[in-house]
Amino acid sequence: MANRIILNETSYFGRGSREEIVTEVKKRKFKKTLVISDKALVEAGVTKLVTDILDKNEIYYDIYSDIKPNPTVKNIQDGVSFCKNSGADCLIAVGGGSSIDTAKAIGIIMTNPEYSDVVSLDGSVDTSNSSLPIIALPTTAGTAAEVTINYVITDEVGKKKMVCVDPHDIPIVAIIDPDLMETMPKELAAATGMDALTHAMEGYITKSAWLIPDIFHINAMSLIYKNLEKAVNMKDSYAIEQVGYGQYIAGMGFSNVGLGIVHSMAHSLGAYFDTPHGLANALLLPHVLRFNGEACPELFENMGRALGIDMKDSKGMDAVEKVIEAVRMLAVKVGIPQTLQEIDIPEDALPMLASQAINDICTGGNPRMVTESDILKIYQEAYR
Repeated sequence: MANRIILNETSYFGRGSREEIVTEVKKRKFKKTLVISDKALVEAGVTKLVTDILDKNEIYYDIYSDIKPNPTVKNIQDGVSFCKNSGADCLIAVGGGSSIDTAKAIGIIMTNPEYSDVVSLDGSVDTSNSSLPIIALPTTAGTAAEVTINYVITDEVGKKKMVCVDPHDIPIVAIIDPDLMETMPKELAAATGMDALTHAMEGYITKSAWLIPDIFHINAMSLIYKNLEKAVNMKDSYAIEQVGYGQYIAGMGFSNVGLGIVHSMAHSLGAYFDTPHGLANALLLPHVLRFNGEACPELFENMGRALGIDMKDSKGMDAVEKVIEAVRMLAVKVGIPQTLQEIDIPEDALPMLASQAINDICTGGNPRMVTESDILKIYQEAYR
């Protein structure tokens, strides 16, 4: 069996690296760009950190910012119309997963118009043409959307978070500039950082795991776990940079091997209750780790060492519990709610959430066989 790795054509790292937009736009001879960024970032002046560079270098652009935190089918369809009217031949995505995922969906439909209904992009889709070129600049250290072949769009009519998987959607350029990530408010930094840790941990134990993504995931866990508390609570510049690199490395891994039921369950929460994705992952992660630990406890020994835990004489479920406690304590330290009840999820909705989560595309990658009743039980454990 062949194992596949898909990554960006080009990536830039470091403070001020957003200036490399000019290098890429001019080298590739793009005539006009469409900047895709959500309203909050535009109003906060974060997007301006990028558009000022475009202005200074006389690169023409329009801005599309009609994006929800969990982007919808309508956001995409409106964005496609905006892009057509703009005449842009390149997309510049500035923001978190919502902005970059929106850019991916718009870019795919621009070159594959037969998917203009958006909902037909759900799941693993074999589109014919590569997306309109995307340059992605993440402002959050979590989703790794800038380096993955996945994007998530909410079907509000069908009450479903569509996980779209397509090698043609990956940005041609990713720019990881910690200056942009320092703009995150504490709550967002905590949720997205825990999201990135979830990516690394789920990717490491997924059914499709193998050597090269394992290397990515282990190093990502170490960077994120050891730096997230300082990045969130102290706004430590070095720690923010390290978490930013860790989330990118995690994306290099999980994009190529898939995830598991933490994400399946988080997608259901997002579809029905608009729960922020990183928050949902962070809250559910310890509970799913305990469920999956019974299938692969030996991998938890390696994860524990990556987190810097003393794993001497820790075997089996003892190793699993050590890792879970470390993850749970980190979540508490950065202010993550600990129960579904705390974030106002109605208890009578749990069976409905479980029925959708079992059919999520991420469920197939879970290392332990799982049933709908298993997922319901995990939701119930996480409820209070």
